[in-house]
Amino acid sequence: MPALPTIYLDHAATTPLDPRVLDAMLPYLGPRYGNPSSIYASAREARQALDEARDTVAAALGAQASEIVFTASGSEADTTAIVGVAFAGRPRGRHIVTSAVEHHAVLHSCEYLAQEHGFRVTYVPVARHGTVDLAALEAALDDETVLVSVMLGNNEVGTLQPIAAMARLTRARGIPLHTDAVQAVGLLAVDVGALGVDLLSLAAHKLHGPKGVGALYVRRGVRIHPLVHGGGQERGRRAGTENVAGIVGLATALRLAQAERAARVARIGALRDRLVAGVLAAVPNALLTGHPTARLPH
Repeated sequence: MPALPTIYLDHAATTPLDPRVLDAMLPYLGPRYGNPSSIYASAREARQALDEARDTVAAALGAQASEIVFTASGSEADTTAIVGVAFAGRPRGRHIVTSAVEHHAVLHSCEYLAQEHGFRVTYVPVARHGTVDLAALEAALDDETVLVSVMLGNNEVGTLQPIAAMARLTRARGIPLHTDAVQAVGLLAVDVGALGVDLLSLAAHKLHGPKGVGALYVRRGVRIHPLVHGGGQERGRRAGTENVAGIVGLATALRLAQAERAARVARIGALRDRLVAGVLAAVPNALLTGHPTARLPH
């Protein structure tokens, strides 16, 4: 009996690598092996690829190249944002505000700060559809708050959060705002200026790029304590020889996602709506979890 074709429905967990992304990466997994921190020809070639990738990622987010920090994953980007800003902000206070529906990379980073470094963490509740209560968030802010972290699009139910409205609240108090945009980048038009965020995390493998590479946007002027030491890479914010092949893959995947977003989102959204409608019609007492309209397309 022939094997049945695989139908993969969990692109929120990871996506298959786009062959065009692999093609862009392959030279840096073989002949273009230089260390971008060195000075000879192959190193300069690697440095050029790294710089071009940083420019691509920055342009996609509406940021400056100097504001992009490459990491080994979206989880590392989240941890760097939360722990790095918390450590840098200790002279001001030890209070973090987040929501109860964040990714574990955010929740566990907050737990670490609370258990090991004496931080207070306030978990803002969400409404019926998973949207953070803005009034509760504003009430949670105090003079010792050093960071607010709320995801852009939920990784379980897809609900979108009112990040721009949150940014107006935090900016008025001089509090940095981080958003985990790992699920949203590639499916939404994400502009850090329009959102008003100070830090934003993303991961390549959620947009048909390679696993093991992510990026963190850090707005110019935001102080962040490095978590990885041992070199001056990433302007001293993340030590370690850069994964040039992975970073090239991230930039390529992000560029393709931007160019093809409208068609991809229309197709995915139609499939999602068809599936949801079918389940609600066929399964007694079935309920849709998440916001019915303000949600990610997948």
